[in-house]
Amino acid sequence: MFSTCKQQNTAWGNGVAGVRNILGIFTLTACVASSALAGDPERLQAKRIHDRLTGVPPTPAVLTAMENEITGAGGKVGAALIAIDPAVNPRAFNFYNTTLKNFATPWTNEAQSVFDPLNDYTATVIGMVRDEVPFNTLLSADTVYIGDSSIAGVAAYSPSNNTHYQNLEDLSVDLSDPSNLFPVSQSVQNSIPAAGVAGILTTRAAAKAFFIDGTNRAMFRFTMLNHLCNDLEQVKDTTRPADRVRQDVSRSPGGDSRLFLNACVGCHAGMDPMTQAFAYHNYDEAQGRMVYTPGQVQPKYLINASNFEYGYITPDDRWDNYWRSGPNAVLGWSASLPGSGNGAASLGQELANSTAFAGCQVRKAYRTVCLNEPGQAEMVALRDVLTNQTNYNMKQVFAEAAAQCAGN
Repeated sequence: MFSTCKQQNTAWGNGVAGVRNILGIFTLTACVASSALAGDPERLQAKRIHDRLTGVPPTPAVLTAMENEITGAGGKVGAALIAIDPAVNPRAFNFYNTTLKNFATPWTNEAQSVFDPLNDYTATVIGMVRDEVPFNTLLSADTVYIGDSSIAGVAAYSPSNNTHYQNLEDLSVDLSDPSNLFPVSQSVQNSIPAAGVAGILTTRAAAKAFFIDGTNRAMFRFTMLNHLCNDLEQVKDTTRPADRVRQDVSRSPGGDSRLFLNACVGCHAGMDPMTQAFAYHNYDEAQGRMVYTPGQVQPKYLINASNFEYGYITPDDRWDNYWRSGPNAVLGWSASLPGSGNGAASLGQELANSTAFAGCQVRKAYRTVCLNEPGQAEMVALRDVLTNQTNYNMKQVFAEAAAQCAGN
């Protein structure tokens, strides 16, 4: 291979001097690098794992450490854990600042754009993965991750704007460092009762995207889409009772009741009883923050009552999961939970302890590092990695996914 590279370099040098000679050097360098990895599959696997997790090449020392791990007891998964360990790898911060940010950002906006700035929702996902916080508490924990406002140029955290997180991103603050990004009580930080907090569902970014205006059904729909990988059309079930469908849903759209019975009820019969969990939540655009009114149902739950005056009138934030029976039982609801409760946090527990939630997280992790869809065997293996642990460790899932697509 080296002789071939030398011939290519000579061919470049025989042309016009200057630019071609420089390009010839680059060609020779690339070929030599390739030949250094040729015949050394473990080193090539190590580099591929590092590239997929961090998006940047490893240092020679880290690459050697990863190669040794592959040939040793840790295997490819152990090598992947080295790549994302900031105590070992100086370039691990790219996994947290870039890979995980791109992983979570589409969940924070209706357009599902990856280009939104860092915010409290995304930062909390990054922190929970980094700190190996049980990921099935993502939708219920009284937690939000904030940055160190003593860093020059970083504004203090505010529940009314995103300046704090925008500053962290603009200054490229290393989010792999626990002293730069750390958890605090969301209820204390935002001065709301603990009963009004439900993990990332009640962050400012989520409220701004999904509690603003409307009827709060958007929060449920995008939670299903982002965290259970099912949109409402995929879980439509016309066999559930319609007793909790609100007044604002016409029972004869366009004068034809068949449309309601064969279409509308399929989503609303299951969605409306669960969306009731958010009855006390809203996003106040004037204040620029989420508001929580315990004991007082938001007016949006009572709008358009004349559409069907005999429909359900929301009295409180009690929710029930009608999808535990019927075709949507396939989503794998936890037998250890009651399937009903009050408030957003208990609904978050219901959703995040389902089989569908676990499958969705590992599918998205695989897509992030492998850049394609996992096969059935990969899905089952990764889901088992997540759910067979006591701590729902998503960092381990990312390492396992990178190992799966590292090649042999």
